[in-house]
Amino acid sequence: MKKNVFQLMLALVAVLSVAGAPAMAQGEEAQPYQEGLHYTVIEQAPEMTGDTHTVEELFSYLCTHCNTFEPYIASWKARKPDHVEFRRIPVVFGRSSWELYARGFVTAEMMDLPEEAHLAMMDRLWKEKKIMRSMEELAEFYSQFGIDRDKFLSTSRSFAVDGKLRKDQLLVQKYGIRGTPSLVVNGKYRVAGNAAVPSFDVMLDVVDFLIEKDSGDKPAP
Repeated sequence: MKKNVFQLMLALVAVLSVAGAPAMAQGEEAQPYQEGLHYTVIEQAPEMTGDTHTVEELFSYLCTHCNTFEPYIASWKARKPDHVEFRRIPVVFGRSSWELYARGFVTAEMMDLPEEAHLAMMDRLWKEKKIMRSMEELAEFYSQFGIDRDKFLSTSRSFAVDGKLRKDQLLVQKYGIRGTPSLVVNGKYRVAGNAAVPSFDVMLDVVDFLIEKDSGDKPAP
């Protein structure tokens, strides 16, 4: 008798396990990424207005991981929906060498230098292994893209560049950035590599998930 009861209990447990599996699988499929594990909600984030989404890459030219990330983000940019805007924010972290390249990036951005200039800078540093240690060297480098060297230098010292650089670093603090590259979606979600986000592919998949999440849990058009 006891043996029959025990066997009946085992059978019941097995049935319940099988019945619960589809529901669990559906839940995991609906929410593949979790707050606090795969992404962090930024405190006091602004409310979204309109249908435009933003993705910001927090980076530094002197970060080897940012260089490795470049082809991944380039591929993502090529396939992103039109209603998603992408921009880069240079990170300083209080390092003078990082500040030099951040100032150079902001200057180049204000002078409307093409994406080609950004990629060329990564190649100069990481493929050619040529480090530039002054704004004069940066101006000489950027002059190959058709800008006047002296104009670049004067712009790099302008109030506009100073203000933009300060604003960027305030965002770095507000977003709670601790390493690069990091991604911020709509100013409210931070995505960075960790044990649960072990690759750049996963980082970008989380970004896509968050864009859909803020689109009302509907696939982006």
